Amino acid sequence: MNRTPRLYALVEELRAAAPRSLTVAALAARFEVSARTVQRDLQALMESGVPVRATTGRGGGWSIDPAMTLPPIRLTPEEASALVAALAAADTSAPYAGAVRTASQKIAAAMTGPASTAAQELAARIVALPTRTAESVRTGVERALTDGTVLRLSYADAAGRESDRAVEPAGLLTADGKWYLIAWCRTRRAGRGFRLDRITAATPTAEPAPPHDLAALLQGSAAAGAARPAALASLTP
Repeated sequence: MNRTPRLYALVEELRAAAPRSLTVAALAARFEVSARTVQRDLQALMESGVPVRATTGRGGGWSIDPAMTLPPIRLTPEEASALVAALAAADTSAPYAGAVRTASQKIAAAMTGPASTAAQELAARIVALPTRTAESVRTGVERALTDGTVLRLSYADAAGRESDRAVEPAGLLTADGKWYLIAWCRTRRAGRGFRLDRITAATPTAEPAPPHDLAALLQGSAAAGAARPAALASLTP
């Protein structure tokens, strides 16, 4: 069995045994690989965010927290392919790309059957050109949005002119493959959209940002007709 399918199968084996632990020797025998290979696989699962853990002593071994894992996901091959395409679009410049990566690894570990095969085959046939949004910028924007704090930006406009701003984040806009931070700009005293790949530095502060209505900030702009993506409807009240 190749490594990727074995990782999925390893998660399923641990889930089926939960809350009991399984020894490395038992897992190695089950998958007909060496104990060293199983140890590497378990370490890879831990690093990807799958909640596997080791216990020592008599009766110890490896287990998985069933409350923190997904059951097998019954996706059709078409749904699995759509998921892969959506994840591919969430490249390193997209907000929360790091969390998307670990979430996708957990979903992949829970997929089984034809859906898993379709996802793997399509994933092997997608490539992406790197973008120039620095990870520190993406992380700074994420923190300010999540914590609801004022954000200090260094920003280059379309002509390359740089300026420093203090902004009050309201939300995110995606259009034509680009991501924008929508915020109240204290310098301009108006709502503004800041393209993430033009932000050269982003530093969250400890100052709470007043709440702003995203739609209100977009009024009068080219994005006034923006609507919440239909794919997010099930996640919003």
